[in-house]
Amino acid sequence: MPTHPQEPGRAAPDPGAQIPEDAGPGPRGDLPRPGPPRGEAANGEPGPDAAGPAAAEDEHTTAIKELEDRWRRALADLDNLRKRHTRELERERATERSRTAAAFLPVLDNLELALTHAGADPDAIVEGVRAVRDQAVNVLQLLGYPRHAESGVAFDPARHEVVGVVQDPDAPPGTVVEVLRPGYGDGERQLRPAAVTVAKRE
Repeated sequence: MPTHPQEPGRAAPDPGAQIPEDAGPGPRGDLPRPGPPRGEAANGEPGPDAAGPAAAEDEHTTAIKELEDRWRRALADLDNLRKRHTRELERERATERSRTAAAFLPVLDNLELALTHAGADPDAIVEGVRAVRDQAVNVLQLLGYPRHAESGVAFDPARHEVVGVVQDPDAPPGTVVEVLRPGYGDGERQLRPAAVTVAKRE
């Protein structure tokens, strides 16, 4: 059998030499050194690649679902608030209409009483109708709409509506000479202005 010449400077292994039991295989220059597993740091803790993009995506999806749920709850609360406000407003309107109608019931009662005595003394009938009129005016005033039927006052475009201009030497120019239709209310609570004739300006 042919023999291979040994490399110079390298001793042949001694077949009788014993290798220690705890000694591993010798290092090789073509193999990488073992390191920690991918995604795990050297100290055993998870590395930067342990979570991965999937975990981040799940976190964003959860946050979006939570925001959508809060948005839907807010819309539902707003709709319930709008419905409750509408019901309360309708209830307040019905209460106010009922209160106003009840305030005029005595006026109607007195009118019916005057009609039942229509065959009595005419002067008494006139006085009765006048009393009913005053009662109705008082009801309007209590509701916040005072009556305006004054003559001889300065014309006020916020309270008066000119329906005619007259020449009156006894009245200063621009003053109310006659009230043809009384007005009720003031400012923003005005039911209607008074229809008047005004003295002509020179």
